[in-house]
Amino acid sequence: MIDFIRGQIAECNPTAVVVETSGGVGYMISIALTTYSQIKDQTQTQLYVHEAIREDAYQLYGFTDRGEREFFRMLISVSGIGANTARMILSAHPAAELQRAIADSNINLLKGIKGIGLKTAQRIVVELKDKLGKMDLADNLLPRADNTVRDEALSALVMLGFAKAAAQKVVDRITSDNAGLKVEEVIKLALKML
Repeated sequence: MIDFIRGQIAECNPTAVVVETSGGVGYMISIALTTYSQIKDQTQTQLYVHEAIREDAYQLYGFTDRGEREFFRMLISVSGIGANTARMILSAHPAAELQRAIADSNINLLKGIKGIGLKTAQRIVVELKDKLGKMDLADNLLPRADNTVRDEALSALVMLGFAKAAAQKVVDRITSDNAGLKVEEVIKLALKML
């Protein structure tokens, strides 16, 4: 089992990073926006890994700290939450904010996330409220300005599984109404609107 991967960042976008190890192997690792925010300007990184092995796929999910990986694992333990949905949840809000929402039974924040309905939000709170008392997650979102904010945000939404036409309309509306937003902010707003 892989615990972490350390190496040079060969490629990085809001949904995935390719980390090249010293042996010359490049690992494609799916990431959430919070992880992207922390590693996007780096040339080297170490990501803690969760392996999702299925009949038809072998997928790696990466996190900058063990606490966020543990929270991800708690999310996928909830009935109806798969790895991609958990990644979407972590992309919509920082882990510390989600932890507070679950501890406070803030169902509205959870059901505001794309793909999370009322029953799923309630299940998350019921199943994770007690477990989260043991965790300590930090809120480390580091936004930056970028000339290609629209393109990066659109690319990330398409990689997350949204239809390009719908995502493009939402991203165009957000960027025209709010000049100067960071790519992470555009994606978060878009996730709430799609």
